[in-house]
Amino acid sequence: MTQPPAGPHLAALSGLPFAKGHGTGNDFVLVADADGIIELSAGQVAALCDRHAGIGADGLIRAVPSRCLAEGRDLLAERPDAEWFMDYRNADGSVSEMCGNGVRVFVHFLIDQGLADLAEGAELAIGTRAGVKVVARTAHGYRVDMGPWTFIHAADADARGTDSLVRGGGLEVPRPALSISMGNPHTVVALADHAKLESLQLHTAPEVEPVPANGTNVEFVVPAEPLVHDGVGRLAMRVHERGVGETQSCGTGACAAAAAIRFWAGGAADTWRVEVPGGVVGVRFLAGNDGEHVELSGPAVIVARGVLA
Repeated sequence: MTQPPAGPHLAALSGLPFAKGHGTGNDFVLVADADGIIELSAGQVAALCDRHAGIGADGLIRAVPSRCLAEGRDLLAERPDAEWFMDYRNADGSVSEMCGNGVRVFVHFLIDQGLADLAEGAELAIGTRAGVKVVARTAHGYRVDMGPWTFIHAADADARGTDSLVRGGGLEVPRPALSISMGNPHTVVALADHAKLESLQLHTAPEVEPVPANGTNVEFVVPAEPLVHDGVGRLAMRVHERGVGETQSCGTGACAAAAAIRFWAGGAADTWRVEVPGGVVGVRFLAGNDGEHVELSGPAVIVARGVLA
């Protein structure tokens, strides 16, 4: 019988402690590396995230002191309080800038491991490849200032507010879309109804033209009817994440989706409720010194702890 490809990669990690956590179904393998000495290859990350021969996850997060990474040391020069760095990898082992659900689970993991202490209402600065993110503990989870959102192809947007076309995913014809950066790239497609959303085939990556330089996550969104109820905008979303495939939730994707729908609707609301297959996250827009910021809120759960055999 052929040895599964994960085998040799996981054997080299024997004895490594880990945890498994998720935020609205977006799940992660988490590893604490307080001394900054654990080196994980792309193959090892992919093996750990393999749902049949590994632990299984949408990505891997290594908790490492910011001083141990060049990217972290650069952030410490401006934010000395960003002690911990979220070293995030996609399920295929590729490096990613940020993950909105992941940063909530990351902070919950730090608390679970005794590496940080955070009372309800208190904040913790976290280093990421998309800059420092400030996470606050709430009564029902965590709230994250994701920083400012921007258009990726601002100069290319047409009169409809779109800048690209998306093909595939079960779409009968190419659909206009809008690409938005949340520190990582997203391309948002609006659909007319839930039936179209449910019929999407997201086991393969949709084609985006033009595709952002580092690839893109693609969000398919159905606005609620009415769009805004009691001052809260509402939408439903499915997402194909680059380097992963379809996931149950994407925090930065929920922020990008709300930003796109809000832009198309002319600033209909500042507070949004985004329904994803794994649950519900909250998105809020607020003024910042460097542009309009997006705040993401939602739960974080640790479901298992163990040691690799």
